Amino acid sequence: MKHDGEATARTSSPALPKNRWHVAGFSWELQRQPIARTLLGHPVVLFRAADGVAALEDRCCHRHLPLSLGTVEDRGLRCGYHGLLYDARGACIEVPGQATVPPRARVRSHPLREQNQILWIWLGDDEATAPPPDYGVHDDDRYRFRGGVVHYDAPSQLVHDNLLDLSHLAYVHLKTIGGDPGLHMHAPIQVEQSGDTLRIVRLMPDSDPPPTYGLAWPFAGKVDRWQEIEFHGSHLLIWAGAMDAGSGALDDPDRGGLHIRGFHGVTPETETTCHYFWTVATNPHPGMPDMTDAIREQVELTFNEDKAVIEAQHRNMRRFAGAPAVDIRVDVGPNRARRLQAEAASRTVNAHQT
Repeated sequence: MKHDGEATARTSSPALPKNRWHVAGFSWELQRQPIARTLLGHPVVLFRAADGVAALEDRCCHRHLPLSLGTVEDRGLRCGYHGLLYDARGACIEVPGQATVPPRARVRSHPLREQNQILWIWLGDDEATAPPPDYGVHDDDRYRFRGGVVHYDAPSQLVHDNLLDLSHLAYVHLKTIGGDPGLHMHAPIQVEQSGDTLRIVRLMPDSDPPPTYGLAWPFAGKVDRWQEIEFHGSHLLIWAGAMDAGSGALDDPDRGGLHIRGFHGVTPETETTCHYFWTVATNPHPGMPDMTDAIREQVELTFNEDKAVIEAQHRNMRRFAGAPAVDIRVDVGPNRARRLQAEAASRTVNAHQT
């Protein structure tokens, strides 16, 4: 049987797709200190001034000290070397010791938008033609959420692969969100595509609740589990959960039980490193104490386990550069996503050449 994209070599990375909104961080990260990050090969500094959030290239136009070593003021970001002050558009608005500001005293700025407590950045050469994606879960009173940031010494595509193929849960996350390996590996996989969005559904009825699920919800025994993944290129949304076996329909959007909604923003740093911005939102059980922090700890543990696996995978791919990878049934989602990314990059290149 030939699987989707069989024997695909996985050692190469696609071009960094800049003409789309990418996750740069979270609202709660921007307090009184600037943040330095390299996103899609661009060293940027993120900060919050009186008139909102901003992203500038991380250098002063005077002597090139990183602006991320400066201080945030109400009017903007002040360089920590000679005190030049920059506004949110990258224009220098004050040079200490002189009355005039040189006309060319400015640095490049990038559109940065704050929405649903997510910071979205546009790094493309083309103008942004649409607003950043909406993620209303963060503002939904039915859910409590927590989040974090992980840095990977591995390409963003390997993190995408991991999130698009959840069969690994039974082997990598046995003590948290895993479950019976046979059930995970044999679960039917539904794949649907709409434009550049990919949707993958895995249903696992009549299964044992994994430890993290049992911590958050008082299940009576066996459960019906679901995993619904949406791939949007720059980020993924994963809706997972479980309800008492036979208590409802798994295709009912208003099904009961424990709901776990994950936001996964995977932003390349370079072609071989990336940032992983994640949140997990759950619906508290009315008869139990709030377990939001405990669930966050459990989920963070799983992400650390994934990081160890993915970085080891990448190191070995470099050791065995050029060796082919033989695909199996569960690779259908990751392989389809790879094609979507390649097609999006090709469209961008063709548009610039015409």
